[in-house]
Amino acid sequence: MKAIVGTLVVIGTLLGGYLPHGGFAILIQPLEVVIICGGAIGAYIIANPGWVVKAGFSKGLGLAKPSPHNKALYMELLGLLFKIFNKARREGLMSIEADVEDPHDSELFNSAPLVAADHHAIDFICDYLRLMISGASNPYQLEDLMILELDLHHHEAMMPSAAVGKVSEGLPAFGIVAAVLGIIVTMGYLDAGPMEIAHHMSVALVGTFLGILFAYGFIAPISSDLANRAEAESAFFGVIKTGLMANLNGYAPQVAVEFGRKAIPSMERPSFNEVDEFLLTQK
Repeated sequence: MKAIVGTLVVIGTLLGGYLPHGGFAILIQPLEVVIICGGAIGAYIIANPGWVVKAGFSKGLGLAKPSPHNKALYMELLGLLFKIFNKARREGLMSIEADVEDPHDSELFNSAPLVAADHHAIDFICDYLRLMISGASNPYQLEDLMILELDLHHHEAMMPSAAVGKVSEGLPAFGIVAAVLGIIVTMGYLDAGPMEIAHHMSVALVGTFLGILFAYGFIAPISSDLANRAEAESAFFGVIKTGLMANLNGYAPQVAVEFGRKAIPSMERPSFNEVDEFLLTQK
């Protein structure tokens, strides 16, 4: 919703400032759009691995939806971690082996549907619980492994944002390309009247206008928002890591969950009392 509102503000203010002094029809130049956007998309495809190209489009379209990393998701995560830690403490680590091996059919994991919908998060939780069940109990080694994996995950999560950012940097240049082609076309009308020449020059200048507008009005903000969502995802995994490490270091389930709560970004972090009341419903 935020992305849609921002786009409407950009278009509304631009047209609101322009239309009292000029006509809208001159701005409608489909061929200029084909040159600018086609060139930018082609360069984007050439420059990036296939999965980055796909992720850039899919994640860009996903910005129309609210960020999934909100307070409700974090509450579910804390509740899920508490249930896992509590069961493992009372019944032993082997009691959660079936849940870890098949989380999609696990009543434990399915009790947190928002978390269960993120297969990367579920895989991360299960992989490290599986290591703990298998006897990997050295907290320093496991934490180093988590840090390595999360650094790699963050780097990959930021790649679509960086790739889209490069497109925004190139769009003004493609706008100039379209404008130069428009001027070349205009040269063929030098024997026409002044109004005809002025029309073709206007069409050429629209190419520069569109390249700059697309770059800084739409694509650069999309790149920034993709980066923000990647950061939010990394923070979410950081909470999981903090909770797992606290549990591995021998803290009681509720204390380990409190460690996780403190790692939640402040804008989404529930209070201690909110979590405490919520956990009472999870026992």
